[in-house]
Amino acid sequence: MALTEEGGRAGSRALSWRARVALLIFAAIACGVVLVTNRMLTDRFTQNTRSRAELRLALYGGNLVSELQRNSIVPQLLSRDPALIGALNSQDYTQSTQRLISFVDEIGAASLMLLDREGRTVAATDRNRLGEQHNTAPYFVDALRSNGTVFSVLPREAGGYRFTYSRKVESQGNAVGVVIVEVDLQKFERAWAGISDAVHVTDSTGNIILATEPRWRGKQEAEALAAEPPASAIQRAIQATADWTTLPADAYLRGEAVMRMSQRIPFRGWQITSFTTYASVRERVNGVIASEIMAFAILLALAFYALSRKNALRSAFFQRESADLRVLNERLQREIAERERVQENLAVAEQTLAQSSKLAALGEMSAAVSHELNQPLAAMKTYLAGAGLLLRRNRPDEALSSFQRIDDLIERMGAITRQLKSYARKGGADLAPVNMGAAVHSALSMMEPQLKSRQVRINLAVPERAVMVMGDRVRIEQVIINLMRNAIDATQTVEMPQIDVFLSAGETATLTVRDNGHGIEDLTSLFEPFYTTKQPGDGVGLGLAISSGIVNDLGGRLTARNASAGGAVFEMQLPILSEDIEAAE
Repeated sequence: MALTEEGGRAGSRALSWRARVALLIFAAIACGVVLVTNRMLTDRFTQNTRSRAELRLALYGGNLVSELQRNSIVPQLLSRDPALIGALNSQDYTQSTQRLISFVDEIGAASLMLLDREGRTVAATDRNRLGEQHNTAPYFVDALRSNGTVFSVLPREAGGYRFTYSRKVESQGNAVGVVIVEVDLQKFERAWAGISDAVHVTDSTGNIILATEPRWRGKQEAEALAAEPPASAIQRAIQATADWTTLPADAYLRGEAVMRMSQRIPFRGWQITSFTTYASVRERVNGVIASEIMAFAILLALAFYALSRKNALRSAFFQRESADLRVLNERLQREIAERERVQENLAVAEQTLAQSSKLAALGEMSAAVSHELNQPLAAMKTYLAGAGLLLRRNRPDEALSSFQRIDDLIERMGAITRQLKSYARKGGADLAPVNMGAAVHSALSMMEPQLKSRQVRINLAVPERAVMVMGDRVRIEQVIINLMRNAIDATQTVEMPQIDVFLSAGETATLTVRDNGHGIEDLTSLFEPFYTTKQPGDGVGLGLAISSGIVNDLGGRLTARNASAGGAVFEMQLPILSEDIEAAE
């Protein structure tokens, strides 16, 4: 009995010794893993934070350049506006301010101003600035001396800077005024104020012109960092962060390390810089280390529990594993059977959908033929009636003109049927250079009977120089006629119907058709087939859908919006055909 007890105590001491050794080894492994993890994750998360800061900086710089480029074209467009040029020539500015206000909502600029030849503000979106003198301002003097658009950065009296684009307005080769567009870059400062990083933008001389800290503006970076008060957000974040990272610091602010990121902005030598703290890195590393320590603690507890009930847990584990496998196997068989049934139902649904698509395409094609041929037929009926009246009045020459228009309409109907055949064959039509101005005049000529019967006033503005695009003239005229017809229908209840047709040439050839109707209620469904707001019998809702398809086929786009002063505005943009491309063709 004594030998048995002595042997039991010896076995207990041996087990305790092994357990202590195993515990020490486990603790050493845990400490090593935590130390290695701390070093690796510190480097990794620091690099990730640096990469995210660089991406944010690239995004901020891209937004700045996008805003500047978007506003740079505005002075060129406004300097060519006939209404503004006419107001400067006649010195009648009663409608100029309202016209600038109508533009500012579409452009998104901070403000617009129109100065006369002496530098006096004659029109402005901010009426409080009317009558101000700017004859000595750099943006006025430089604009008169330059043949292009001038960009200026001037300090504000209330703090910060003003960013303006200016361009002189010419009439018959003489400068009659200057148009000024103020760019709102302070909105980026307001957006940056919600982040933890400090951001500033410097010009080519190194002066800070935009910053999340107002005290930095107008200073060099070194001077701004030295003058930064400790109570600022960036300073509080730095003071709460220890210099523990293994990566070398990019910059130091009041003796504390920060990440300094700087990128060049492709605009007049500007540069954007941000300062990022290491606080988020420490939090993420601590979170992972805490999870590891918790995992090691759980493993240690499970190890002691396993020593006491090893056999019982192993048996229970095998039983549970077998039961789970059986349940999983049954569930897998049910899912396989269910998926087979779903696949069979899907095959039947695909066949039904294919048949429905064929029927829908047939109906849409029939409606398209009816819609596109009704317009030429109506015009032919009007010309035939006019020709008969002219023949009865013994005016055969004018009657021949009507017959010639009827012949043009018959040719157009033939072209439409050829397009439908091409659509059925899924083939593209041959493209050729098209004069957009001539296409607009031709479309207006075909719409002349409806315009006269409705007494619609047409305001037409077409450049003297030919605006050429690569396309199909018949299809382009088809789009213009559809837009004109929709504008006429939209002004049926208007007392003085008016339609503005403007053709402009820039990076693209843009045709704008604007009416003074009641606007568009649902812009999202406007270009969908069979969507219409007309009464039954007046239309089937295919005109804009067909027109959008034609413009997309020609590499352009057709858009619609509601004008701020009322009415609808449709814009057809097509790739312009430059002289070099036209010569190559």
